[in-house]
Amino acid sequence: MDEERHERIRAVVASIPEGSWCSYGDVAAAAGEKSARVVGTVLREDGADVPWHRVLRTTGIPAPHIAVEQIRRLTLEGVLVVDARAAKDQRHVFPEPERTGRSCT
Repeated sequence: MDEERHERIRAVVASIPEGSWCSYGDVAAAAGEKSARVVGTVLREDGADVPWHRVLRTTGIPAPHIAVEQIRRLTLEGVLVVDARAAKDQRHVFPEPERTGRSCT
């Protein structure tokens, strides 16, 4: 993956406000990407210094291998988590990207 693409995804993740969350697809759309999978790849390889815990599945459920830590961090930021699912009303919506014309919701 080229560095510009990689940094674009990291910048979008870094812009998610504390107390909010986004889906992998939200981040991909805001970064001008077609696939949400690339977001997971970037966060896995180089996400330690961005708020990776604010990126969840569309349903608000974290990935199983990081669920405990992700829920802990989200709860500390004030995200309501019920039955291991983040509250939908705390999902951050990015402004519609000009480049892609895709909505983030």
